[in-house]
Amino acid sequence: MPDTAPAPRGTCLAFDFGEKRIGVAQGSAETATAHPLSTLSGGSNEQKFAAIAALIREWQPDYLVVGLPVHSDGTEHELTRLARKFGRRLHERFALPVYFADERHTSLLAESLLAEAQVFGRKQKSVLDSVAAQVILFDFFDSGAVERLNGGG
Repeated sequence: MPDTAPAPRGTCLAFDFGEKRIGVAQGSAETATAHPLSTLSGGSNEQKFAAIAALIREWQPDYLVVGLPVHSDGTEHELTRLARKFGRRLHERFALPVYFADERHTSLLAESLLAEAQVFGRKQKSVLDSVAAQVILFDFFDSGAVERLNGGG
């Protein structure tokens, strides 16, 4: 069972997990900044984890954040279970603390931010998941307490 802990300090990578695509953002708790990095899509799970390993080598995060999809009333569903499994696999592979952050409405906010920036159509689709990861990270930094994977470090 996850426990609740204050938001950690240092740099991190955040993930907007999806079955087809995984958006990735990088940020720093000290400066409360985050920026989109990339969207991992296609290929096998091993290829996605190899791409994540490359990002971890490049950015040297202190911890990882995984967006936790839930229904609007906060109840969990199948994608919630898969996101938790993804978080466990990240921790097992990379031995970094993993935190979960509520990702309700992040895709809608990401779409709104991209529309404000005049990014539409195919261009929007290619960056939507990484911007959603950025939004997850901003929400994570703003939250008073976050859910941490037990044994996460």
